Amino acid sequence: MSRTRRVALALGSGGARGYAHIGAVQVLAERGFEVAAVAGSSMGALVGGVLAAGRLTEFADWASGLKQRDVLRLIDPKWASPGAMAADRLVNRLNDFLTDVEIQDLPIPYTAVATDIAARREVWFQKGPLRSAVRASIAIPGVITPVVINGRLLADGGMLNPVPIEPTAAAGADLTIAVSLQAPRPPSEPAAPVRATAESHWLEDWAVRLRQVFRRPATDAPAETVADVVTEAIADVLPADLRIADVLSLSLDAMQDLIARYRMAGLPPDIQIAIPVSACRVMDFHRAAEMIDVGRELTAKALDDWAAG
Repeated sequence: MSRTRRVALALGSGGARGYAHIGAVQVLAERGFEVAAVAGSSMGALVGGVLAAGRLTEFADWASGLKQRDVLRLIDPKWASPGAMAADRLVNRLNDFLTDVEIQDLPIPYTAVATDIAARREVWFQKGPLRSAVRASIAIPGVITPVVINGRLLADGGMLNPVPIEPTAAAGADLTIAVSLQAPRPPSEPAAPVRATAESHWLEDWAVRLRQVFRRPATDAPAETVADVVTEAIADVLPADLRIADVLSLSLDAMQDLIARYRMAGLPPDIQIAIPVSACRVMDFHRAAEMIDVGRELTAKALDDWAAG
């Protein structure tokens, strides 16, 4: 390129898929783009904060070395609290990358977006301790406990602004690039409401249940009869491997996908890099290397498409 292009970067929320932000930033740097401002929600706030603090390479190396057992050691179970874990050990480990810097002293203008869940408003952190701002933004509802800052009860910024483009509007950048962790629906998957019946497809359900009965291993318990199956009137069979974390993440993905599409329709970026929700689960924090590669691949493609344009 004949000159360096300055970009305003909006990094979206989506849990472990957010490692793809690292790959996106790497490709932008390799192609001569300069980040003039960065804003992020949830994992986007974390990666954006580490980037603004100048510690992205070290963070990427550390995250890429994490195994699943390492991630489990960073979890603080809080069974009686407003979230499944307090994330204190995780945040303490991240302190090396977030440093003691104040947001207003960062070399790159930075905004962490959180949600005031009592007032139902976005909160943009553009001053104060970087660590505190990131901790508020990453508080995934039902998973990581919320925090209180200046009397505000704060949680994941992605609830109201999954891809925060607005905080970068005054950056004076040449381009706005948004990295969404909620890839657009394919043409074969319409977003329009589905008209359906709540009545069970009893014949199909009965066939499923009968197969379960006849495959059941022999035990001392009395055998289940066909009459038992019919009278039990099962509506649907839940997937056997469905976990509460899956329910939470799927619910958040559905909500954030809709919000992101509406918000970006009103303020579209110049380039959108879309990471598919199927790339990994929200809590798969041991898959950093894989997600960085996904981010690199999709960013390179998006830039090539834009250049060909």
